[in-house]
Amino acid sequence: MNPSYQPRRAWLTAVLLFFFLVVNAMDKMVVGLLAAPMMAELGLTPAQFGLVGSSFFWLFAVSGVLGGFLANRTPTSRLLILMALAWSLCQIPIALSSSLAVLIVSRVLLGFMEGPAAPVAIHACYKWFPNNRRNLPVAVLTQGAGIGIVLAGLLIPAVAAHWGWRTNFYLLAVLGVVWAVAWLALGREGTLDERPAGHGAAGAAGTGAPQRLPYRVLLSDPTVLGCFALRLAAYWGLALCLTWIPAYLQSGLGFDHAVSGKLFALIVGTNLPLTIAIAWFSERLLARGVSSRVARGRISAGMLLLAGGFFLSLLWPDTTPAMRVGLLVLACVCAPAIYSLGPAMLAEVVPAGQRGAVLAIDASVSSVAGVLAPLVTGVLVQNVPGARGFELGLALCGALMVVAALAGLCVVNPERSRQRLAARLPADVPAGQPAVAAG
Repeated sequence: MNPSYQPRRAWLTAVLLFFFLVVNAMDKMVVGLLAAPMMAELGLTPAQFGLVGSSFFWLFAVSGVLGGFLANRTPTSRLLILMALAWSLCQIPIALSSSLAVLIVSRVLLGFMEGPAAPVAIHACYKWFPNNRRNLPVAVLTQGAGIGIVLAGLLIPAVAAHWGWRTNFYLLAVLGVVWAVAWLALGREGTLDERPAGHGAAGAAGTGAPQRLPYRVLLSDPTVLGCFALRLAAYWGLALCLTWIPAYLQSGLGFDHAVSGKLFALIVGTNLPLTIAIAWFSERLLARGVSSRVARGRISAGMLLLAGGFFLSLLWPDTTPAMRVGLLVLACVCAPAIYSLGPAMLAEVVPAGQRGAVLAIDASVSSVAGVLAPLVTGVLVQNVPGARGFELGLALCGALMVVAALAGLCVVNPERSRQRLAARLPADVPAGQPAVAAG
């Protein structure tokens, strides 16, 4: 075990970051869960509401990349505090205004401030855990997003029913401030920075040599590209979950607002134990000497393949509403494995000094799906009557997942990529002395 590893402090950090992503997910979810009352009060068409849903992601990718490069040079603790406080400020204009323009601008700004959230949180967590112990804590903290979605599905419709939909935005503003205070009291910057060692599949070494490589080399690596593709396809499903699944349950399948909120919580909540179990199982495989290609790459791609198949099954004729809810549950159970296993694979092959940027680029590439998925599905919903428009949008997501999963099964190989990138490191730079990246 690495002598710098402090399990209690490391897991306290993971728990705090878990709640960070809970708040993050609720901020993302609130507009989708309030689709019906907001569209009714503000007079929005489905296409306009799809525009509002996609506006969150307009600057998401840009800020994600900027935040990742900043995380390579700035303490993550400082970035986390600034993001949480900014999220709170972005909620207030939506609560106060009835203007579509204000709604869009506020969501654009919120998306800009939330873009780096997940990669910075994972980067902060990796500073406390060695490589062979990273699957489980990142699976736990990324489940903060799932728990946030479940809580949002249960609480936001209830709050809207009793106090109006605007009250939710005030409550979310308070939650962001509460988390920032908790982090100031308990959060710390990690100090675990592993150096080159034996790179067994489950070895203690983390990201390889401390030198830097040109980003054109890193971003053209097959494993890196494969992880990007897997996450992008999974995120297409998440974007639909954030924007259109609550409306599908109500307008497409005929459930009322309260029941649809509970069903949505069920759909999302069922993936939490399985995602953690998959991360634990992958970690056990690594400990037994199974290659990362199998323990991380093939498991994440295989689970995404299953998710795509379940989404495509929504087009099967004569399925009842209960069966469709069941298919949504199965799809949402399978898709999230890449969110914990993908970053771990990237961290295996990327130099530690460039990890924050590559994790952010990964998240930012996937956020392209956040721009496209709500708009494409909104057009389908507006032009195809009944539940069919929603189901065509979800089936398109399934097809993308199947294609990405098959590509991932073919190209993701962390061991081979680590060897390939290590061979590109400058031979004349002494160990521990960073080289200047060529591009």
